[in-house]
Amino acid sequence: MATSRIDMRIDEKVKAAAEKAAVLKGMKSLTEYVVRLIEQDAEQVIREHESITVENDVFDRFIAACDAARAPNDKLRKAKEVADAQEIQ
Repeated sequence: MATSRIDMRIDEKVKAAAEKAAVLKGMKSLTEYVVRLIEQDAEQVIREHESITVENDVFDRFIAACDAARAPNDKLRKAKEVADAQEIQ
């Protein structure tokens, strides 16, 4: 059940187009259409920013560099603390 509200002002042409798209998609309301778009876009944006894909040789070089690395310095430890505090994975 929805518990939060977003108030928006948009151009009449944009609203009309969104209402038409909602009907064409068989949705019950403009709200359902907008919520679905937000969910889909948010998931995609989050995936794009929380993951990385690299070629096998790049990954192998990365692992080799990690294996050869020395103990983390103070700046790296502080960065980890910040990332942990912000629940960055």
